Amino acid sequence: MKSTIRLGISTCPNDTFTFHALMHRLVDWRGLDFQVELLDIQQLNDRLFADAFDVAKCSFHAALLLADRTIVLPSGSALGYGVGPLLLSADVGAVPERSEQLTLCPGQHTTAAMLFRLFYPATTSIRHVVFSDIMPRLQDHEADFGVCIHEGRFTWQDQGLGMVADLGTRWESEHNCPLPLGGLVASRRLDDETIAGVSRVILDSLQYSLSDPAAALPTMRQYAQEFNDDVLRQHVDLYVNDWTVDLGKVGRGALETLSAAAKSVGLVGDEAAGIEVFEM
Repeated sequence: MKSTIRLGISTCPNDTFTFHALMHRLVDWRGLDFQVELLDIQQLNDRLFADAFDVAKCSFHAALLLADRTIVLPSGSALGYGVGPLLLSADVGAVPERSEQLTLCPGQHTTAAMLFRLFYPATTSIRHVVFSDIMPRLQDHEADFGVCIHEGRFTWQDQGLGMVADLGTRWESEHNCPLPLGGLVASRRLDDETIAGVSRVILDSLQYSLSDPAAALPTMRQYAQEFNDDVLRQHVDLYVNDWTVDLGKVGRGALETLSAAAKSVGLVGDEAAGIEVFEM
């Protein structure tokens, strides 16, 4: 059993809510030694490709590409209805239709970028930037469109931007299942006992915050881009749900649908391994 666990999580409120108790050792670490690093989601994706973590949060797009090297944990995922990224425009009423237009996405291997490529193939050019830069750059008219994730979903109307599409709603209508955004993956180098132990600590940490949500607010504020407590609570209410506790049959089915959709447009190869969820 491996005792030291290099753990990478995102700075978004649903992760800091989930990991608040683990980070502050308010739950039993079960003989493990967690070394926690908090990063932007695309930085996490990149570091996973570089084999820098034992366990990490990543976009499910990245998880598809890393399926031969990682296994998804049953707890800690962001998956659901009404949780998808928003395609916003600098000018109200504009639509993606020309190659000279520019769309900002929050990272090459994010599920948000994958959805844009699924629904708007070969339209605009794409540039990847840190998610927190997207709305300010749209306000400054440095780009035509941006795929907005995290807290920006709740604040875009205050920024004078236009709504082109809710990419999550489109996913739901076309595939009739919840949208899988991101999840926790473990390296397949870890033995089953270690992965099971990590999974139990993560579930304990999540349940700690669910039992006393207000206790996690200071940790959420520390790392959030948006400091309004009501927005932070909205974020948790939207992104932390029953599928975060356990992916279950519906969550596993949604991952299979995401894999099929990615293969249908060539985002992953037809021969690529499918996402596997660890069974406790």
